[in-house]
Amino acid sequence: MSLAYLTGRRLKVFIQQPAFLVFTIIQPAIWLFLFGNLFRKIVDLPGFGGGSYLAYLVPGVVVMSAVSSSMWSGMGVLEEIDRGTMNRFLTTPARRGAILDAVVIETTLSVTVQSIIIVLLGLAAGARYPLGGVLLLLAASALLAVVFSALSNTAGMLVRQRESIIGMNTLLLLPLTFLSSAFVAPGLMPSWMRTIARGNPVNWALEVCRSALLGTYDWPRTLSSGGLLLALAAALVLLSARTFRSYQRSV
Repeated sequence: MSLAYLTGRRLKVFIQQPAFLVFTIIQPAIWLFLFGNLFRKIVDLPGFGGGSYLAYLVPGVVVMSAVSSSMWSGMGVLEEIDRGTMNRFLTTPARRGAILDAVVIETTLSVTVQSIIIVLLGLAAGARYPLGGVLLLLAASALLAVVFSALSNTAGMLVRQRESIIGMNTLLLLPLTFLSSAFVAPGLMPSWMRTIARGNPVNWALEVCRSALLGTYDWPRTLSSGGLLLALAAALVLLSARTFRSYQRSV
């Protein structure tokens, strides 16, 4: 049983539930247009840099949506455990790591679709970006989805309680988003928040694409932040694989 088969199985479930995609887009759209209009004058503050706040906000909403959607990934793992599907997989020749890798890939693809829709909404509202910047934004949101999907899967394997995943989502989403440049330029943040933002993976994702979305490319920062995000994603995927082996020994 290959990774492609396991991923296809997960994608069939996603495709058969188009309403789920619609619901996951509603909240980002509200953030986009509510905040975009409420704080549109913030770009006039010294230190912000001017321009359109909507254009500044779109990547912030994309990464926020990526974090929010991917952190529910562990719920799918728990459903597989509760239905007994996970135990049946253990009797097949499927590579053990591929079982959770398929969940991460499905989540990442669904987040990419959501990100494209959010970018299109921003473009429809008047934001303008170069193609290269959009592609970097999509790559950054995909890496962020891998990070938090793997983290959620790890939590699902370890605690096996839905309440814990809900609590983790609630605890992490807003602090990680607001302790980044998602909604406000770093120059307007208190110094202690800027310090925390340097170690925040959400902010790394934004640093990957911010300059490119303005039509310039700060390659040292892009490569540095992208490298950190890629390393964290790889580490968490490996961690989720190890927790799966722990689950396998417990059944």
